[in-house]
Amino acid sequence: MSELIQLLRQNAPVARLAEHLDGLTHDERLHALSTTTRADQRSLYTAALHAPPLTLDFFVPDGTPRRVAVHHKGRNSLPLPSLLRFFEKRFALPEDGSARLFGYNEGFTRSWIGPGFFVALPTAGNLAWQERGAVVIDYFQVPDGPVPDGWPQVVPNGKGLQFFVYNGTRDFMRRVSKDVSIGAAFKGEKSLDHYFTLCRSPSS
Repeated sequence: MSELIQLLRQNAPVARLAEHLDGLTHDERLHALSTTTRADQRSLYTAALHAPPLTLDFFVPDGTPRRVAVHHKGRNSLPLPSLLRFFEKRFALPEDGSARLFGYNEGFTRSWIGPGFFVALPTAGNLAWQERGAVVIDYFQVPDGPVPDGWPQVVPNGKGLQFFVYNGTRDFMRRVSKDVSIGAAFKGEKSLDHYFTLCRSPSS
């Protein structure tokens, strides 16, 4: 059992979880996060309520040029074969300077499910959403301007098999550590009780 799992199952505070994760190398962080169960991720999301709130520059650090992607490696808690639980969320600043991010999902399932485009936004001003997380990844919206070169074509989430995965969904994000965040999926306003971890790639 990894130290991260031990800490989670001891109900360690998020500051202790962050200290542990920040002390690991990037590869060690990814390995530790890959061992989490659905219950572990639920505990991590609950603990992260007490972390400093996220801002958009957590996902795309200050100084990153517009339309340059930052990759966050993810692992979800869906009942899928292990390989299919891994994915990336890729974020970029739009050209128009607005306080939002464009993004999509990259992984083994993109070729048959689709890219799952989204817009990430602060939740400030919506009291119900703020309690869930300071940033929402909103699949009700897709990029309405230019995206980074090399990204797939932007398509609405009601098209094709994406309808059953992304359409009508929002992910609410909480900070865990310097590079790690945790998300909870909602269909409309209903919690799906499914979670995922993200870890920002240092090379992005």
